Amino acid sequence: MILALLLAGGAAAQPHVVGDAIPTPLTPAPGDAARGRAIVADRQRGLCLLCHSGPFPEERFQGNLAPDLAGAGSRWTEGQLRLRIVDGKRLNPDSIMPSYGRTDGLHQVGAAWQGRTILASAEIEDVVAFLVTLRE
Repeated sequence: MILALLLAGGAAAQPHVVGDAIPTPLTPAPGDAARGRAIVADRQRGLCLLCHSGPFPEERFQGNLAPDLAGAGSRWTEGQLRLRIVDGKRLNPDSIMPSYGRTDGLHQVGAAWQGRTILASAEIEDVVAFLVTLRE
């Protein structure tokens, strides 16, 4: 399965999957944990809290359909988190989690989203940078 990611310059890249992880960052610049937290908590952008709960005391109505994000950095490596965000269905085809960095092989994609990823590579790296800080 080919995973296409939109980089800042609009070029496509194919991340190298090793086992259950993408060990290499998607961008040359490291992710920013503060921006990642903002994406995770944003109900318009990341949508994470619709299904996940986590250490966000200011956010009401957090989800309970998916694993709690508290301690995510202790449970998964950076590379494992990266693959789960880019294309979690690769690990669990029945998952309801969107593939935030995949464009191929998707069904029922709205016209405005066809050929586009939900999150840009830099945004995925920001979310990974935040999640690895969650060590409980």
